[in-house]
Amino acid sequence: MKDLAREFGEIDIYLFDQVLKGRIGSGDRVLDAGCGSGRNLVFLLRSGVDASAVDRNPEAVAEVRALARELAPHLPADRFRVEPIDRLSFPDGSFTVVISSAVLHFAADDAHFDRMVAEIWRVLAPGGLLFARLATSIGLENRLQSLGNGRFSLPDGSDRYLVDERRLIERTAELGGQLLEPLKTTLVQDQRAMTTWVVKKRKSP
Repeated sequence: MKDLAREFGEIDIYLFDQVLKGRIGSGDRVLDAGCGSGRNLVFLLRSGVDASAVDRNPEAVAEVRALARELAPHLPADRFRVEPIDRLSFPDGSFTVVISSAVLHFAADDAHFDRMVAEIWRVLAPGGLLFARLATSIGLENRLQSLGNGRFSLPDGSDRYLVDERRLIERTAELGGQLLEPLKTTLVQDQRAMTTWVVKKRKSP
């Protein structure tokens, strides 16, 4: 079990599901948008994925750079950048996969959420995959206290920006994307709801 932990790290099981389905592999250019300390990058770096990452926290980015030096020393340090998701410095269409795991629910309001989604969509190449996992209101509608501007107080005591199923479906259509699988929501003991949003960016005609 120790060897498994070393190989896979603490990768999000729902992200690993996309790997098992063949949607993310060594030939991909992957951006981890809101990477934290890099828990979703350990396996990808070991697998030879061409990885980049951003986070607003300089200490987190320093950890990821150290991780990359160990597991993928050929990747330049400037692939791992201190910057907010709503103002990415990468060119349009730079990545075949963008990961946003447990990040989008930190939006300040509707406009901030839309800016973050627009930026990660901008840097995603046509035909590419967006994997997002975020807190939502799905299944908890009667247990939330509205704070205004799309933010809610959750039963677990945290405050989050939350979208519902309709908003994610509408946003997918507005982007011109295609859901690769139905929205899947996990209710964590009626304390919070985490939804997996997997979208393909359509290729230009």
